[in-house]
Order: sequence, then structure tokens, then C-alpha cells
Amino acid sequence: MNPFDAWEKQQREKCTFEIEDKIVDFFSESVFDGDNFDEFESELPNKSVVKSTLEMLQEERKTLPIYPFWEELLQAVSGYPVLAIVGETGSGKTTQIPQYLYEPRWVAAMSVAARVSQEMGVKLGHEVGYSIRFEDCTSDKTVLKYMTDCMLLREIVIEPSLESYSVLIVDEAQERTLSTDNLFGLLKDLINYRPDLKLLISSATLDAEKFSDYFGSAPIFKIPGRRYPVELFYTKAPEVDYIEAAIVTALQIHVNEPTGDILVFLTGQDEIERAEEILKQRTRGLGTKIAELIICPIYANLPTELQAKIFEPTPERARKVVLATNIAETSLTIDGIKYVIHPGFAKVKSYNPKTGMESLLVNPISKASANQRTGLSERTGPGKCFRLYTLHNYHRIWMTILCQKYNELIWKMLSLFSNVLVNFDFIDPPLEEALLKAFELLYALGALNKAGQLTRVGRQMAEFPIDPKLSKTIVSLDKYKCSDEIITIAAMLFVGNSIFYRPKDKQIYADNARMNFHLGDVGDRIALLRVYNCWRECNYSTEWCRENYIQVSSMKRARDIRDQLEGLFARVEIDTSIYSNL
Repeated sequence: MNPFDAWEKQQREKCTFEIEDKIVDFFSESVFDGDNFDEFESELPNKSVVKSTLEMLQEERKTLPIYPFWEELLQAVSGYPVLAIVGETGSGKTTQIPQYLYEPRWVAAMSVAARVSQEMGVKLGHEVGYSIRFEDCTSDKTVLKYMTDCMLLREIVIEPSLESYSVLIVDEAQERTLSTDNLFGLLKDLINYRPDLKLLISSATLDAEKFSDYFGSAPIFKIPGRRYPVELFYTKAPEVDYIEAAIVTALQIHVNEPTGDILVFLTGQDEIERAEEILKQRTRGLGTKIAELIICPIYANLPTELQAKIFEPTPERARKVVLATNIAETSLTIDGIKYVIHPGFAKVKSYNPKTGMESLLVNPISKASANQRTGLSERTGPGKCFRLYTLHNYHRIWMTILCQKYNELIWKMLSLFSNVLVNFDFIDPPLEEALLKAFELLYALGALNKAGQLTRVGRQMAEFPIDPKLSKTIVSLDKYKCSDEIITIAAMLFVGNSIFYRPKDKQIYADNARMNFHLGDVGDRIALLRVYNCWRECNYSTEWCRENYIQVSSMKRARDIRDQLEGLFARVEIDTSIYSNL
């Protein structure tokens, strides 16, 4: 028996009570072996040795499963125009491969770009940068650039040949978004046009075979192993209330398992707040019988200063439980997580082509997402993942792309080639009904003519990286002489529901503050305009935001978006004369 198992058994023997007579029964289905388990104890921090951050990062790079294979990887990249890469979550695909390609000899050891800039010892935004919608942190010095699939599509619109790039890496390809799938179709043609361009498709699952077939039997480079072993558990029977099951499982882990923080996936703010309240009640009831349990929620609408608490080190003799939405699946790296609990659901946007409406629905996650969540438990040592569903249900999960809005995608693609959709090589063909709805909307907005080609208005609209309806509103500004108001509303709408903050202990005050912006029975859009104008009149005051229960980080983002929208006016030849009427 290894030291880790022995210590675990000892801790189990100490526990002699259950939590309110509730228990969730699991069985261990499998153990995913790890390559670094024998070195686990030797990797624990030695307080007598003081090392620089850069030295520690370089040493950590050597522990990644991809490290022993970097030379073979570079040989494969040089030999083929397209390469599919398969590796477990945490194997180093995202952070290491770009560095190997940039400087093959240098393999000594908030975001991925920030991490890579740390490892390379450079400033974020210089040699290493990123580009997301309405935010570009790059410079003339940038050689490694991380961006979203939507931004790469936009770059293809501006520069169809992508001459600025020598290597493209499509990471997390198993997530299969609509934008990513259509990127594949465009890149497939581009590879034939530019034989010097290298395309790497990185996936955490064996779905890479599908990508390989799509790109004409492109070779698959497999990164074997994972850093540490993970034990996987399924429930013996379906759970009726997965929130209650998640709470009970978290408490079972806290009482019976060795040290290590817990990550619980839930579908939204309401579920997280409910789970947080119940956990606080039950841990208070147990008093000193158990160690301190620090509860940290994380969801999009949570103020930035509260989100930061999940990254704070856990005190000795305490355990942290993070209650998170799927934002923690790929967007965040939380150190210290040893246990992952997830019910197999997530709240995602789904588009109904019959009604033309988009809804936020709770749907089962894909197998790729389930495996991604499992890998989060072994970032710093051996871990365990508790799936709140049966093994039978897991095998019934199928990877699907939810029905999504095609409006923006179609008009971006038509701005490239007028007939691009006629014989477009989709990796998975979209629903015909959804495509027809998208064409109907774009035609109604004046973006397409009767032949299905982009009009002058459509090309103007395509310059704005926002929803087609908002784009049409913006390009109509010079007609209605209200540019200041419209771009403000558009920027605030883009930020979405994260403007107002409603703390549980001050909900009445927050609601009253919000209603002040609706005086005169005005609608939500005019209320958002009033919020921004008041903030601007108060010289963009942080204190004003606190007093009105408004998130200052969201307001700053809205201001940045507004500035960028205004900066696009000259490109589309819009008269920016400002007539304020409100």
C-alpha cells in the first residue's frame, strides 16, 4: 500500500458519524493511472528551498506528460500540413505546444496567455498576447497569440489568406462550437492554398479520429498518460435531486477524505446560492465536529473581488469547496482541487429555428465535458471525481452541437465569398431549417439581396463583431441621428446581465437602486442608457457603482466596447454627428 492510500485509510477510520443520516452511494468504476505518482511526495514544497517563480515554472513544465515527446511532436509537425493531437486535460497541450513551435531549443522545463508569458519570462501583451471580442492585448512584438474561435473567424474576414500566421492551433476541438466547426471548413481550403501553413488540432478525447478523417487522414499524435491518477466514481442509482446529492457528497468528502479542496459544478447562480446556504446551515449544525469548510461561489455575475476568493490559499486545517458554473471547466485554473463533483448538467444557449428565439436551458453535458471536469481533480496530485449519475447514463451521452443561431456566422462567411455556403464542406451539416431562418432574418434586415448576396449595408454590418440586429441598428445611426445613445445601449447589452449585483443580504436595497433607473416606466434599454450616463457624469466613479449595486468591472468593459464600436464608424463611413435626445 502506497503512503497516500495508507493515510487515506487512517483518516477513514477516524470518522465515526454520518451527516444528518444522508448518504450518496457511489462505486469506483475505474482508476486512471498517472505518470508522476511515484514522484508525488518528492514534489511537495520544501520550505527550506527558496526558488524564483520562473524556476518553479520551468521545473513544473518538466512534469507535464507532453514534455518527453516534444522532439517527436516537432518532427511530426514539420512532416505534415495537418496534425491531430490527443492528450488528457492537464497534459500541457495548450501552454507547451506553442512554445515548442516558437523556440524548439528552449524546453528546459487569469489566462493561458498569462501563464505562457510567465513561463517565457516576458510581459503579457508583448511576445505573448491574446485577442478576444472587444479586447486585444497584443503588439508588434507578439509571436504567440491566443484568441477565441470567433476572433479567428473575424481575422479570416479581414485577411482570408492569414499570411500573418505560420502555424494555427485549434485547441479544445472536442468542444465543437459552431464557430469552430466552420473554421475547420475554411481552414481545410486554406491549407490547399497555403502549403506552408501548419494546422494543429488539439483534443482531449479520441474524437481526433473524426478530425483526422475530415482532413484527409491527417496523422494523429497521441500524448500518453496523465500527471496523476484519478479515481472515478458513479452513483449506484440515479439521483432525484442532484443539488442535494452534490451537497451531501461534498460533506461526505469533507468528513471522510484526506485534505484537498473540492470543486462542485452546478448550472447557475440560483443553484449555487441555494447550495451555499444549505452548506452553511449544515456545517454550523456540526460545529467543532468537523474542520472548517470555506465555501467559495464562482459565476459570471459575481463581482470580481468576490470571484478572486477562490484563488486564495486554503488555511491549514481547513478545506475549501468551490461552487462553480461551467466557467471553471476551461476558463479557470484553481490550485489545490483534489475532488470534483458534477451532476452532468450545464446551462447553455439553445436556438429554436421554428420560433427564431434563443433560450438558456439546462442540458446534459457531453462526454468530452465530463472528461474535462474529471481531469481538473489531478492538477496538483492524485484526485477523485464523483459523477452524480450512473455509469449506464454516462454511456448514453452523445456529443452533440446544440442548435445555435447561424445569423452572424452566415453573414461573416458571405462577406468572404458570396457562394461559400453553396458547397461548403461542413464537418457536420447544420439543420436546413436553422439555415433558412438565418437567411430570412438577414434578408429582412437588408443585409442580403434576393440572390442571397451581401448588400452594402450587410458589409457594413459585418464590420461590427456583434449580433446582426444590433449591427443593423448601429449602421442606421446617421439616419436617426442618435449615435451616442445607440452605441451606449449596444455596449451595455453586450456586457449582458452582469451589470447589476444583487447580494443575498441586501436584495431589497439592490432592487430599489435598480428601479431608480426605470423611473417613468422606461424599458430595460433606456434604463441601461441611464446607468451609463450617470456613471459617466460621476466621472466613472467606483464609489457610485458600489452605492448603486453595479459592478464596476462590467461598466469598464462596457466603456471599452463603446469606444471600439465608435472607432469602427470611420471604417464603415458612418456620420458620427451626435444628437442627444434622451
